[in-house]
Amino acid sequence: MGEVEGQLEGRCLCGAVTIRVNGLHDPRPGACHCRMCQRWSGGLFLCFYAAEDAVTVEGPVTRFASTAFAERAFCATCGSHLWMRDLEGEGSGYDLMPGLFDEARDWPMRSEIYTDRAMASIRLEGGHNRATRAEYEAKNSHIEGDG
Repeated sequence: MGEVEGQLEGRCLCGAVTIRVNGLHDPRPGACHCRMCQRWSGGLFLCFYAAEDAVTVEGPVTRFASTAFAERAFCATCGSHLWMRDLEGEGSGYDLMPGLFDEARDWPMRSEIYTDRAMASIRLEGGHNRATRAEYEAKNSHIEGDG
């Protein structure tokens, strides 16, 4: 599975927020094991990328500036995590939570980062791309923090 064309529609747990992704997109999720993502997700952050102009959001969203360059968003009603956005990196699109979309059940893993920080209870198998903290941060110099 690579890039697909069409529309995806997802929603939060209570249904107050609906997210639509239109056009060409790559739904394969990436995984992040950095400390910030572990704190936010409870263990493992999974997301898939969608371009900013392809995403439509309806409903009560609360945004949190988790770093100087990124925001995280959640449903203001039920608290479901919706996305993380890197506002300074290339392509300020959305890293959307795959669990919001029914189709995500069949999506294979795209990549995994901060693998050296993974919790012992969360080890992922498969042939996807992997990068340690040092490898990932070497390619993304704008990232600072306690990854």
